[in-house]
Amino acid sequence: MSPSRSRTLLRLAPAAAAVVLVPAALSATTSSASAADTLLTKGKPTATSTIESASYSGDKAVDGDAKTRWASVESSDPQWLRIDLGQPSTVHRVRLNWEAAYAKKYRIEMSDDGTNFKTVATIDNGDGKIDDLPGLTGHGRYLRFVGVQRATTYGYSLWELEAFGTPDSTGDTQAPSTPAGLTAGEVTTSSAALNWTASTDNVGVAGYDILRDGKVVASSETTSYNDTGLTPDTSYTYSVRARDAAGNTSAASAGVTVRTKTGSASGFVLAAAGDIAEQCTASSSSCVHPKTAKLVEQMNPAAVITMGDNQYDDAHLSDFQNYFDKTWGKFKDKIHPIPGNHEGYDSPKNQGYKDYFGKIATPNGKTYYSWEMGNWHFIALDSNEFAPPDDLAANAESAQLTWLKQDLAKNTKGCVAAYYHHPRFSSGDHGDQKGSAELWKLLAANKVDLVLNGHDHHYERFNPQNADGKADPAGPVEILGGMGGAHLYPIHSAHPTTAKLIGGTYGVLKLSMTDTSFQSQLLGVDGKVLDSSPTYTCH
Repeated sequence: MSPSRSRTLLRLAPAAAAVVLVPAALSATTSSASAADTLLTKGKPTATSTIESASYSGDKAVDGDAKTRWASVESSDPQWLRIDLGQPSTVHRVRLNWEAAYAKKYRIEMSDDGTNFKTVATIDNGDGKIDDLPGLTGHGRYLRFVGVQRATTYGYSLWELEAFGTPDSTGDTQAPSTPAGLTAGEVTTSSAALNWTASTDNVGVAGYDILRDGKVVASSETTSYNDTGLTPDTSYTYSVRARDAAGNTSAASAGVTVRTKTGSASGFVLAAAGDIAEQCTASSSSCVHPKTAKLVEQMNPAAVITMGDNQYDDAHLSDFQNYFDKTWGKFKDKIHPIPGNHEGYDSPKNQGYKDYFGKIATPNGKTYYSWEMGNWHFIALDSNEFAPPDDLAANAESAQLTWLKQDLAKNTKGCVAAYYHHPRFSSGDHGDQKGSAELWKLLAANKVDLVLNGHDHHYERFNPQNADGKADPAGPVEILGGMGGAHLYPIHSAHPTTAKLIGGTYGVLKLSMTDTSFQSQLLGVDGKVLDSSPTYTCH
């Protein structure tokens, strides 16, 4: 037996309950996995609450290399590392190999869906080095380490986290076919678009890992990915590999080498979502806005856009303070918000919204305004005025429409984006918002490049459309991102111009902007790329 510290059972609760563990000596027979157990975690996809830097990403804790590690940000509790085992499995033993920054208190949890977790082991007196936790009966597809209290002033740092047990389906040992046809699409100074042919599998392909220069940098559920944040005038070699639900992985595809364009890396990243904070906190595993806030934190965006319904239900100031502020509120100094219908339920209308955000939300005294970054002009609109529909043809033009026309006329930037709550087009439960037609027509006529909306609680990306909602490369790209944390709505038949429609999924938009283009990705709460758009050139 290794002289490293180990842990054994203090008491066994019923099978569905947690196991509480304390330090004790273990026999070699007890501490080893049973003959039927296998290592379930090596090379599996990971998600993390935070990382100290790109060199300490979550995959380093499951790569089988005791010289690489995951490290969370310093001086912050709690933190977590989640591993997708690929299929439901029973875990009998977990082994944690700590770097100097270890946990004094932590939990091991498991989940069937990656959102709702049950505790299977609790450590309240960690002392670092190696923790060996046998005698577990956890079951699920996802295993999560949750650091509750750090033992040092640093973060949490694991050389390796290994889980041993038995997958539910032991018969599927056939890996997917190797992806073929990997090609590079548009390459900019800071991004490279990749496309490949779908793999096949005897059961089904679950997703793809993207490797840059031999290292996994992302995963995608589609056959495309746009890699961003690259250095100008630099060569990168990419390959992809397929995964199935049993955790089998294909060989890596033939590589493709790209060289980014020469120029200034003047791009920036934005995070965006709407319909965010339910009246819940991180103490509830079903509370989602703490998880989407973690995605924003990992992106470290230059700015954050919120597309309305920031706070539920009636958006009083106390609600903002008790819920939104504890998660998305940490980005308050870089948020450019707009109100949704729920902000209007407060009395007086929008009072809690205005009191919480202050001049951030009303820089000109109005709930609509514009701001700029790089070569981009951003227009924040209050669509509550247009929902339900007003008969603008029979009434005097609204002050907001007059302001919008003037703002568009004065713009000198090469790229333009607008965002407001009620989408002109939607395949969700609320459907098309006819009241937003005047906004859409005006934006399309002025060659606006990107329009962001919320209101319906799903994700939908449209191909460029004209004023009438017909496919037109000269029209704006509409992206509906109402999955920031509020309960999800059903989706219906997709529009003819819908490029991607996803229901039942929470996430955050990652928008990669340059002086002449933009590209979007939808990141799920597990960090996976669920959709990746082409790179669009500004009109």
